[in-house]
Amino acid sequence: MSTAGSNDFHGRRAFRGTRLDLTGPRALFCAGLLVVLSMLGICGVILFQARVDALNRARETSHNLALLAERDIERNFELYDLSMQAVVEGLRDPEVRGSSAHLQRLALFDRAATARYLTAMLVIDASGQIILDAANDTPRSGNFSDRPYFIVQRDNPNVGLYVSDPYVSRLRNGALSIALSRRISNPDGSFAGIVVIAVDLDYFRTLLGGLSLGPHGAISLIGSNGTMFMRQPYDPKIVGRDIRQASTFRQFRTAPEGSFSETSSIDGVRRLYVFKNFPNLPLIVMVAEAERDFYAAWRARAIRIGSVMLLFGAAFVVLSVCLGVQQRNRMRVEAELQMLARTDGLTGLHNRRTLMETLEHEWRRARRNHGPLSLLFIDIDSFKAYNDTYGHQAGDDTLAAVARCISGCIRRPGDSAARYGGEEFVVVLPDTDKSGAAMMAEKIRRQISDLCIDHSASRHDGRLTASVGTASLCPGQEDDVDALVRAADRALYSAKHTGRNRVVAAGDLLRPRTAVQGT
Repeated sequence: MSTAGSNDFHGRRAFRGTRLDLTGPRALFCAGLLVVLSMLGICGVILFQARVDALNRARETSHNLALLAERDIERNFELYDLSMQAVVEGLRDPEVRGSSAHLQRLALFDRAATARYLTAMLVIDASGQIILDAANDTPRSGNFSDRPYFIVQRDNPNVGLYVSDPYVSRLRNGALSIALSRRISNPDGSFAGIVVIAVDLDYFRTLLGGLSLGPHGAISLIGSNGTMFMRQPYDPKIVGRDIRQASTFRQFRTAPEGSFSETSSIDGVRRLYVFKNFPNLPLIVMVAEAERDFYAAWRARAIRIGSVMLLFGAAFVVLSVCLGVQQRNRMRVEAELQMLARTDGLTGLHNRRTLMETLEHEWRRARRNHGPLSLLFIDIDSFKAYNDTYGHQAGDDTLAAVARCISGCIRRPGDSAARYGGEEFVVVLPDTDKSGAAMMAEKIRRQISDLCIDHSASRHDGRLTASVGTASLCPGQEDDVDALVRAADRALYSAKHTGRNRVVAAGDLLRPRTAVQGT
């Protein structure tokens, strides 16, 4: 047990308070960490909002592209349909029907038949044979009664405009096309044939290919029955594919328009799908921008900002740790300085100032609790002669040895020892009565003698000895602490003058409390 740590209750209390104060650096670190976490949290919220903004921009851009494609296709198909309706109405005119093939072609087919991607505009009779061809006066040969665009109009008089699935053209050496057809009816309502316009699929390929969606984006035109009309990036194997079982297509049919994120069943790329069902055509346009594309700018910015914030946060935490360590060291130094200010540098016991603080505190506590308090005054016998004989360095070593001896004798946490001055020491014994003080004093006296330190000037077997004076404050006594010190000092003086190397108790030197007398 260390001398200072075992002897002074107040010193330990002050030191414990200092250790509690050492939580200051930890609080500084926690505060710094909290600041860093708050900044990272704010940065995270900002980056998350930027991600949401990127998603919203991509959704808005895709919606605009889908709307653009829808309007272009609907406008062209409307023109084609008007041309076919004009043919149907013209065929009802007897003069037109009775004219030559050349005049019929001039009267029935307008310049829409020469549009870039319109590959054929034909009138087919009820048997499936071409009877009028917008391309020339002599119709091309072929029977098309097996084509769905013919069969549907033949079997259902109320179909109106019919848009076929993609098919391989017989008139253009297998080129991919779609057909738009309308029914021609006799005056009695019976089936008389169809008007059909064939549209090259390159129209859709050119239209969709001109819309930029990034390196991994896709845009598709799909029939409402799940047949793929066109897709960019283009792959001829995809045209005509049935995607009715795909999860993406099922979502296309849930609403007139909308958006969702899904992984493509075609190439496995996760995209933001924006779709729109045509209000007047059995078609669906789908614009799908890859998440890796529209998040690319956000991701690069997030990495830069996040890296800077992490580096800044790490530097801030390191700075907080360094400041905390510095503060902890400073507080430890301050605590050590405080301990040094309360400790005698030679003996390691508390100094006189600390002694008086401790004594004052214990005296007040004893009076408050009505408990005993004892004080030991210890003086090394003939110490001046010891210094003269053995030198001051030996005297200092002896003082340190005696101090260790005194510290080893007191064991209770509340007991304390101090160097009063020179070769004098004081021991404060809280909650100790006269007999207990006498026993402790005798123990200390004997232990000092048993050190067997040579002292040629001593009259007690040539060894170093000490005299001890004791004084006790008993319950009910009201004298101040100075009276207790004076009593112990007088007892020590008596021990010195009655032979040294002995213990003398002050006895009942302190006045008992007097009762208040009545008049």
